[in-house]
Amino acid sequence: MLHNVFPDKEKAKSIFKMALEREKFLLSKIDYPNIIIENYYEVIKGLSSALFLLNGIKFIGENAHKEIINNLPKLVNFSAYDISVLQDLRVKRNYSLYEGKQFYVSYIENYQKFFDDTIDKLKKMLRDKLK
Repeated sequence: MLHNVFPDKEKAKSIFKMALEREKFLLSKIDYPNIIIENYYEVIKGLSSALFLLNGIKFIGENAHKEIINNLPKLVNFSAYDISVLQDLRVKRNYSLYEGKQFYVSYIENYQKFFDDTIDKLKKMLRDKLK
């Protein structure tokens, strides 16, 4: 559920920092596809949440993560395809985290550039807004 809140620059900075720390972990190239999938998702979700906070928007409740992704085009130039890939990542992360479903390295190989580009795009937007 979307809630309008006062823009929170300090909280956004803190979430941004945590996302960057997770990204450092991803760059270590550990060979555990599920952990990599979960962390790609957490980095993208954290950066997106920080961006929304800077715009006075916070998502809470059962479908908050789904809504974060669905609402990204309001702030970032993302196509319907981009959103569908991010929603697929969210679903895979949930299967991994809550059901123990195992994923193959090929999923990461197929989408790693997309995820890295998405992270770079979100980081640039955040850095520009946090100046």
